[in-house]
Amino acid sequence: MDAMSFDNLLGGPPATLLPPDDAAGPLAHGDDPEQVATEHPASSLAWAVIAEQALRDGRDLHGYAFARVGYHRGLDALRRNGWKGQGPVPWSHEPNQGFLRCLAALALGSQRIGDHDEAERCTALLVDCDPEAPRSPTGDAR
Repeated sequence: MDAMSFDNLLGGPPATLLPPDDAAGPLAHGDDPEQVATEHPASSLAWAVIAEQALRDGRDLHGYAFARVGYHRGLDALRRNGWKGQGPVPWSHEPNQGFLRCLAALALGSQRIGDHDEAERCTALLVDCDPEAPRSPTGDAR
């Protein structure tokens, strides 16, 4: 799905497309995700990677915390790029994926630590941002 598929005939907000994430290159080259997050603390993608790893390893509270940081850094970036708290944030635009991955990880981490209201809120926001975005950051339904 491309950003154009999010056109709203009723005049809804346009899709928000984040600029490239400075952490994407180092992560793609296999650099240590925690070091990348240290060097690029505003990167939702770096926080998403370490949150997902923590959740895969069963370190649910750590995964939740890492995802929460990345989620808030992503909200900051979205707002700087015109997002007003609603409207499409398409998964198909690669720089948006860090934020969306953090949101999915936050939903899972919240569920795992028993914060079911937060898990539902995060899942609903993820669907609102892009119904095509993956819902499970770890590939499991635990």
